[in-house]
Amino acid sequence: MLGILTVLLSSLVLAFHNIIVRVLFSEHFVLGLFLLGGYVKPDLQNSFLLMFMRMLVVVPLMAALAFKLYPSAGKQLRDLFQRDTSSTQRDRTNVLLQAFGCGVLMFVYVALLYIAIGLIPTGIAVTLFFSYPIFTALLAWKFFGDRPTLFRWLVMGIILVGSVLTVPQSSSSFNSSAIAIGIFASVGAGIVYAFYCVIAQKCLEKFHPILFTWISFASTLVLSGISLIFWPLHSTQLDWTPMWICSILSGLVSFAGHTLNNLGIRMISATKASIIGASSPALTALIAWATISEHLNLIQSLGIGIVTLGIALLSGEKRSSA
Repeated sequence: MLGILTVLLSSLVLAFHNIIVRVLFSEHFVLGLFLLGGYVKPDLQNSFLLMFMRMLVVVPLMAALAFKLYPSAGKQLRDLFQRDTSSTQRDRTNVLLQAFGCGVLMFVYVALLYIAIGLIPTGIAVTLFFSYPIFTALLAWKFFGDRPTLFRWLVMGIILVGSVLTVPQSSSSFNSSAIAIGIFASVGAGIVYAFYCVIAQKCLEKFHPILFTWISFASTLVLSGISLIFWPLHSTQLDWTPMWICSILSGLVSFAGHTLNNLGIRMISATKASIIGASSPALTALIAWATISEHLNLIQSLGIGIVTLGIALLSGEKRSSA
């Protein structure tokens, strides 16, 4: 029971992170009391900036956590960089390259998801992103020969139908081109995240999850920093004080969410944790409604519920076949 509550709390905390990102990109009445947000435009350049600011907080915190929860992290990290001609070293090099590759994919999907959250309602962006199990199943079939069963095809169809229902219709309050970019960005983030999951599945067979996660986050920090070097910002155009406050809060929330998720996985296994994690789209939509008054119509709410149900069914099928 404690493990279930821990993972559920993790999903709740990470949902708050999505709300913070939404407020950074667009102005909202938070809790109906304070008009906050709209500090940066939802574009790729500012996504790099927010990612860099967030990772400046998360990476040191995760490093401290890694050495406490996994005392052998330092030794394993040093072993990865040792040079010899043995097959073991070649395996280590491949694993290290895979971990850095996952860091590149994390960098891309987070940037796309930030853009999506900035352009369309948070609950919808997260729901479209959470259609990634469809692409993960197809990639696992391609690379691992794990052919989807008839049940999986049915569930993936359910997820697809739910995703389509969440797509917002153009109206006076939404720019049609912004909607299109937001939809493509959120679905694109899901596709990239599916590649991340497939490579991570192979990598984690020989890599401790905590160290693997830290390398992915550190790679994202470096890549976002390099992006800002080649695409410099004009500091006079930005309100840095609230941006740093939100970024630090975002980093702390993200750190807490990932830590709780890792602890929950240790208690109840990754499979059960993924089932509970299926509540993320619904939780995000609910919190967005409660904190920043983002409204969803009946069809979009139904779509979020269908996607959440589909992800839970797909995770449950994996559990029963394990």
